[in-house]
Amino acid sequence: MTTSTRGAHRTPAVLVLEDGRIFRGRAYGAVGATFGEAVFSTGMTGYQETLTDPSYHRQVVVMTAPHVGNTGINDEDMESKKIWVSGYVVRDPARVPSNWRSTRSLDQELAAQGVVGISGIDTRALTRHLRERGAMRVGIFSGQALPDEGTMLAEVRQAPEMSGADLSAEVATTEAYVVPAIGDKKYTVAAVDLGIKGMTPHRMAERGIEVHVLPATATVEDVYAVEPDGVFFSNGPGDPATADHPVSVMQGVLERGTPLFGICFGNQILGRALGFGTFKLKYGHRGINQPVQDRTTGKVEVTAHNHGFAVDAPLDQVSDTPYGRAEVSHVCLNDNVVEGLQLLDRPAFSVQYHPEAAAGPHDAAYLFDRFVKLMEGQRA
Repeated sequence: MTTSTRGAHRTPAVLVLEDGRIFRGRAYGAVGATFGEAVFSTGMTGYQETLTDPSYHRQVVVMTAPHVGNTGINDEDMESKKIWVSGYVVRDPARVPSNWRSTRSLDQELAAQGVVGISGIDTRALTRHLRERGAMRVGIFSGQALPDEGTMLAEVRQAPEMSGADLSAEVATTEAYVVPAIGDKKYTVAAVDLGIKGMTPHRMAERGIEVHVLPATATVEDVYAVEPDGVFFSNGPGDPATADHPVSVMQGVLERGTPLFGICFGNQILGRALGFGTFKLKYGHRGINQPVQDRTTGKVEVTAHNHGFAVDAPLDQVSDTPYGRAEVSHVCLNDNVVEGLQLLDRPAFSVQYHPEAAAGPHDAAYLFDRFVKLMEGQRA
């Protein structure tokens, strides 16, 4: 990636999809060239949390909301230490942010972190194209990085695909750290960081949990060295079919019968650990308005998602696994994709979405309480 920032809002930019479709607009953020997988996010707000979610590593995010950037950027809503998206696509960027918490504009933050973006294109047409053709590789080119169309298309098609990508170790912490419990400490949880968001250990800390965040390379021995009451596997980027090490660690946890909770990538890891397959969705689920039914209660939740892969498990039957019986606990009401798994004979469950829900909604916060109850039951 090559970047510069001077006069970006007046600089022509071009977005090129790997199937040859081209959109022309203006540079937004840094000027240069970038590549990734084109995906769309349906959230009307929460763009700062989206940008700093490590699960978006190597993805170019298309915002379906037409007006983006109106609340600016602050230092409190970051989900990690940096922006992880490889590119950003908006239709009508705010010229001036308007929020009492804002300290700088979205455009300025993208430029400062070297994130190449494009504005002024028909994001509705682009989103419809991705829905019909599926998520695909894309390049954004601006400034001196603007070669001829044939060269741009060739460069896009040379970029790596998301299928087969092993990315969690690229975004996870390299050193273990502790998020202390808020108030009295009740439990200790070992959290395997596959791309964890900052709000996730905070939600556990609010419930009296001391969270030991471990690198993606942590072993079973590392997990149990902290003497955990429960083990958590986080969200993260990449193809779950490549995640052999986390699957092996999770199987070690399941064998010991320690209460286990996984979200997003962690849900896919649980699926693989139980013997189910995974597959790539046509265009995935991304945004903060995805309808999911909790089959254990019948309740329908509005949930926050970011995933392009899913677990291939039977929806309407209990499955026998090496760790006892398992069933699909949650399902997406848009397309019947598996959104959660639970074991019936061991204290383990997972969901395919983000119960920490920064920047909302908060329908799924009860899942952290469900995890606490598993640990309570195990201790009893």
